[in-house]
Amino acid sequence: MKTVHDDTGKRYLLLKRSERASLVRDPQNGNECYIQNDRLEAVDESALETAARTVTEPVRTLLTNVHDEATLGLLVELEDRGPLGIRTLLDAYDFCESDLHGRLTVLSAAGLLETVEVGGERGYRTTETCATALERVSMGDGYESTTTAAHSSETADSN
Repeated sequence: MKTVHDDTGKRYLLLKRSERASLVRDPQNGNECYIQNDRLEAVDESALETAARTVTEPVRTLLTNVHDEATLGLLVELEDRGPLGIRTLLDAYDFCESDLHGRLTVLSAAGLLETVEVGGERGYRTTETCATALERVSMGDGYESTTTAAHSSETADSN
């Protein structure tokens, strides 16, 4: 499968090419249609990259830079608790200094965290990009469902 764009610049995934027209799929909505070959031009982007672009930029940034649950949890905590100083992060969570520094560096470089001053020392807070991504991914079965499960468990225990 290849990525192509039509004469308006809209990108499609090329499914089948015939003599006069090609069957393409719109990666945004999945609709398939035929477009005349003379209106299509190849794009130097893989079909998988094109498909990935259907995910919003903030969520793509989160997904491509957070590789484990501890790092995701760090972002969730920073979003929930507000800016936190580096000493608080080291005291409150199970990261050694070098591990925490590495994660904070990667997340800052990705635009998910920004450095701020907290109580006279260096601290970190989530960026708008990070907040947007966390909000979008927590709408499903993630973060919010654990509180729902805990509430259900408490209700069952009290009966």
